[in-house]
Amino acid sequence: MFSPLFLARHSSLVTRHCSSVTRHSSLVTALFLAAGLFSLVGAGAAAAFPRKGKLPPDLSEILSRMNEATKRLKSLSANLEYTKVTVLVNDKSKMEGRLFFRQGKPPEIRIEFQEPESKIILFKKNKAEIYLPKINQLQEFNLEQKSELVEEFFLLGFGSETGELSLKKSYRLKYLKEEDLDEETTAVLELTPRKESVAAQLTKIQMWISEESWLPSQQEFFEPGGDYLIARYRAVKVNLKIPSTTFEIHPAAGAKRVKMN
Repeated sequence: MFSPLFLARHSSLVTRHCSSVTRHSSLVTALFLAAGLFSLVGAGAAAAFPRKGKLPPDLSEILSRMNEATKRLKSLSANLEYTKVTVLVNDKSKMEGRLFFRQGKPPEIRIEFQEPESKIILFKKNKAEIYLPKINQLQEFNLEQKSELVEEFFLLGFGSETGELSLKKSYRLKYLKEEDLDEETTAVLELTPRKESVAAQLTKIQMWISEESWLPSQQEFFEPGGDYLIARYRAVKVNLKIPSTTFEIHPAAGAKRVKMN
């Protein structure tokens, strides 16, 4: 969800630092979710390009419409439903919460999970933070040395100044089919990373793009081992005034700060 499109998992970006919590708390998981948020970037402008019920669009048309929508985004909030599927043991774990985004250089993102347990993830400047209220711990990640990889993930949802060209440079794009999803007609796209550093985390991404709003209704992120992540977005609101304090984490007194890299 970040770029003309938009929203990653294990790499040297964070290695598997979160030994004190479950694997879902890793920073790269947060990048997956952030990428998901960013593919929602064009909500305010997308409504100007409805074509539901017409012939399926081609890839160039989809990218063009999403790119135009992306240019008008200033802020966004949405409900998130996130499902991790572990294929080997046929296990599904679900997380639910809220996403907040504010445009900037770089953009600011906050992800709040309420279920199954409380967790806050914040991307701001060249840093990411994960707060775990249950154990009152704040994990800090320095992203300065991994800016290229982070930018590749953000390209999936936020977009860039060069728009469609940047996306095509980083991913092989394919229009798969038209499919109804929750009574909504969608165009299904597949993105395959070109760079080895990204492909080591994601083998491909599939996106269900609404042909009415030109926003992603669903995304699936596939990992090299076969496991995958499903992100669904609902109650999307764009260009609202979001308080600056939203993009801050204020842990409880006595919180333990842990530098993860």
